[in-house]
This record gives sequence, structure tokens and C-alpha cells, in this order.
Amino acid sequence: MKKHLIACSLLALFAATGAHAADKLRMGIVVKIGGIPWFNAMEAGIKSEAAKRGINAWMVGPTAADPALQVRAIEDLIAQKVDIIGVVPNDPKVLEPVLKRAREAGIQVITHESPDQKGANWDFELVDAPTHGINHMKALAKCMHEEGKYAMYVGSLTVPLHQQWTDAALNYQKEHYPKMQMVTDKFGVGESLDDSIRTTNELMSKYPDLKGIMAFGSQGPIGAGRAVMNRNKIDQVCVIGAFSPGQGASLVQRGAIKGGYIWNPETAGEVFVRIADMMQKKEPITDGMTIEGLGKVKVDEATHTILGNNTESLDKENLPKLVKMGL
Repeated sequence: MKKHLIACSLLALFAATGAHAADKLRMGIVVKIGGIPWFNAMEAGIKSEAAKRGINAWMVGPTAADPALQVRAIEDLIAQKVDIIGVVPNDPKVLEPVLKRAREAGIQVITHESPDQKGANWDFELVDAPTHGINHMKALAKCMHEEGKYAMYVGSLTVPLHQQWTDAALNYQKEHYPKMQMVTDKFGVGESLDDSIRTTNELMSKYPDLKGIMAFGSQGPIGAGRAVMNRNKIDQVCVIGAFSPGQGASLVQRGAIKGGYIWNPETAGEVFVRIADMMQKKEPITDGMTIEGLGKVKVDEATHTILGNNTESLDKENLPKLVKMGL
């Protein structure tokens, strides 16, 4: 009798454990590219928040910033029948069909850095796009003394958020700093260190009086800063942009990068998991509510976008704090 009771108890325990495992939220998050400091920090945020909440969440980092690799990664997650897919898109348009397939398979989708993403349940941003662009233009104008030639880099010409930042910055420049001039069209080199260095060298040769570079994309400011330093032009060319603090700290200390603003990618990783948890629990996401890591949010139901207000300054004074955080 005792043996029978023990056997029944073990079976019940195994069944309960299996049910719990089956109910555990499973989430794969596909980023732009793996192995660089920015997304390493995001992965740390994903892991720590998932552990706190008892969620099975992991990051998928393609070997190159290639939309086709992101499509393949998402297709693999669909095949794994995850509950939620997170994405930081390289090319939102290219991802639309595969995100549609994910939704048709009953998988919910969260994106980041891609407002109004077709096929997403929600996109979240840690800062309002126009404000982010304008803040960088103000910093660039101050460094350039509000006059002279400058260039703009984005991670890719197909990333809408980078276009929104630079468009807002350019419009603000035209209205407030008429003596400044963007020398040519934007360059989609900001996710490649080599391309950013090469482009900066070419620009400095073509425009000897170039006074500034505003760079978005994780490698854009780093490449521009290295090129400016190697050409001994740190006093002539202002580099402003968003970059991983640990990667850019030495360039800031030497004056090759003058500053910029970022949101904390570790926080973004945490927010991915928090929003997924809210969606799984069917908790409403409403305008004016507070979400940890985002603060008080603006929610645009029409575009399924959640806007926060949480950035860090990349100046000499604030950088050591960010580097200590592992960024």
C-alpha cells in the first residue's frame, strides 16, 4: 500500500512538474547582430529579468547585421513554437512576411527600435524618437559653435527609427542653426566599424573643413572617432552619437568622441521580458501607466507603440558609471 502511495505521489509530482514546464513562457529575442557590447548588455538584461520572473527567455544574435539572417532566426523560433518572439529589426519591411507567419501560428511579437512595425503586437522605445534626434543635434551644434559642415551616419538606411532621429535632428538644425550644413546624404554605415572608419576618412579628405559627424548605429561613433583620432583632427571634427560606453570610453577621454545619449541596452533587455510577461498575463498596457525601465509611458494604440523616457548622457562625467554597469 505504501509503495502504491509513493508511486502515485511521484507520478503526481512528475505530472505537476511537466505541466509547470509546459506553462512556462518561452521567448526568443532576435537582435541585429551578436557578439558586440551593445547586444551583450541586452542579453544580460534578458537573462536577469527572465530569471526573476521564471520565464524561459533567450537572445539570438546573427553573425552579421543582415535582415535575411533575422528572417531565418525567426523562422527557427516559429518552428520551436515559442510563445513570444522579440526582434530588434535591421529591415522592418523584410521582416513583415515572417512576422505575419509568426502571428498566424499564434505567436505574439514584440519589437524594439521599430515604431509602427507591421506584424508586431507592440513596439517599445526607451525614448521619444524626435527628442532623441534633437538632443544629439543640440550637442553637435554646441561643439561646432553652431556653424560649419557635418555628416550623418545611420545603422542602416532601412532602419526607420534611425531615419526618425536624423530627420528630427536635421529639421531642428535647419530651423535653429542656419549656419550649419549637412554636406551629403546620410550614410548607412553605423553598424560596421570598418565602413564607419573608411567613410570618415573619405569625408575628411573630400571636405577638409568638415567640422562634425552625428553617428547612429552601435559602431558609427566608434569608427568615426578612431578615424578622427588617427588623422589628428580631434580639435577640428566633433563626433557625437550613441555607442556602448565601454567601447567608446577611451575615445571620449581622448576627445575623439565628444558625447551623445543612449538608453541602457541592459534595461531594454529587461523591458522585453517585462512586456512579454504582461502580455502573457493579459495585463493591459495603457497610456500614462508606469513600466519599470520606461517610466511613465505614452501609448499609441494605432501604431502599437509604447514610448518611454529614459536616456543616459555619454559625457566624461557620466561614462564611468555606465562602464561600471558593464556597458
